[in-house]
Amino acid sequence: MVKVKFCGLKRPCDIAWANELRPDYAGFVFAGKKRRVSDDQAAALRKALDPSIPAVGVFVDDSLKHIGQLVTAGTIQIVQLHGCEDDAMIEAVQQTLKVRVIKAFSIASEADVRQARCSRADYILLDHGAGGTGDCFDWALLAHIDRPYFLAGGLNPDNAAQAAALQPFALDVSSGIETDGVKDKEKMKRFMAQVRAYRR
Repeated sequence: MVKVKFCGLKRPCDIAWANELRPDYAGFVFAGKKRRVSDDQAAALRKALDPSIPAVGVFVDDSLKHIGQLVTAGTIQIVQLHGCEDDAMIEAVQQTLKVRVIKAFSIASEADVRQARCSRADYILLDHGAGGTGDCFDWALLAHIDRPYFLAGGLNPDNAAQAAALQPFALDVSSGIETDGVKDKEKMKRFMAQVRAYRR
């Protein structure tokens, strides 16, 4: 069954909507500027988030120490790496912090897919560009993927069912459920409805 991750949650209302709509994962971004949250903000959001929804921390070339602090505090339960982290860093997170790791890859060719397939991460995330672009990559490149993956990049309520039909492990959506740069409850609702309709 295709899962859903709402990423880039940063306001109390985003959390309230997630609690109501029940995605499988909620993402807090600890990098960049647009959707970044501080450690304290994330802690407050996690406290308000339904305990049954795992929180995913999104990092770009961050330190094991900082990631570990957020795991130990209970702010996040899964680590998502979006930078140039290598297998050694992935294994350090897995072994030291005892959490699952999602590693993001920018997909533009079959070679990119091959590289992603070899990652030591628990899950790979296949995205367009550096992520957050709102654009899709060529989904035909997914024809030979043979391991669970998160599909990201350009997802929105209008293509959610089509994306779910590719049978990824999960759909990871952020800008596609926003209006003017903030989460939009109606788009979140439509996205979940489309995925659930596909699941049935």
